[in-house]
Amino acid sequence: MDGNIEAHLTTVRAPGSTPVQAPGVVDEASAPISRIVAEVAARCPGERITLGEMAEAFGDRAFGLLILLLLLPALLPGMATVFGLPLLILGIQMGIGRQVPKLPQVVARQSIRREDLLRLASLSSSWLRKVERYIRPRPGFFTSPAGDRLVGWLTAYVALMLILPGPGTNGPPAFGNIVMALGLVEHDSRVTAWGAGLTVAGCAFATGVLVAIAWLGVKALGWLF
Repeated sequence: MDGNIEAHLTTVRAPGSTPVQAPGVVDEASAPISRIVAEVAARCPGERITLGEMAEAFGDRAFGLLILLLLLPALLPGMATVFGLPLLILGIQMGIGRQVPKLPQVVARQSIRREDLLRLASLSSSWLRKVERYIRPRPGFFTSPAGDRLVGWLTAYVALMLILPGPGTNGPPAFGNIVMALGLVEHDSRVTAWGAGLTVAGCAFATGVLVAIAWLGVKALGWLF
């Protein structure tokens, strides 16, 4: 994984995509993903923004923000493995109870151009936009430290699913984790719970596919030898 995330984001620039507000302008009435991306761009000056800068700028909100921004490109075909390792590190740190992420230098130096960061908002699917309408601050189990740890371990499992190769195994876990991260950033326990359920279902599907592939591989070896 190189230090320029935008090298892996060329397919984000879809013609006719909805423009996102300019850097430095945070519209509280906009959809959560668009508003979050704009807020990141506003708080981190410069043409390029590193993961380390995001972590420092957002403190205890950094876990949810970084997870979300790493997962959006993972919805693109062939992109998931690139972002799996940083996601795994974040998930494990969150799972063991860290309040703010501590990124290794090799991960913290990963950067993205401001304009590519703003284009990430256009990756939202129609289903995700429907979820965004219902997000608002709601306290509950998933806004507690125990809930944060559960989100962390689920995120780490999703990262493993992204790293391991398998047909159709990236999208379902990544989508659930995005919903979960949105709820986490917006302090919405209900949406985080929905995301956790979708993540568990997506990971169960991905695990089943990978187990089936491994079983078929063992059987094929048995037939050959």
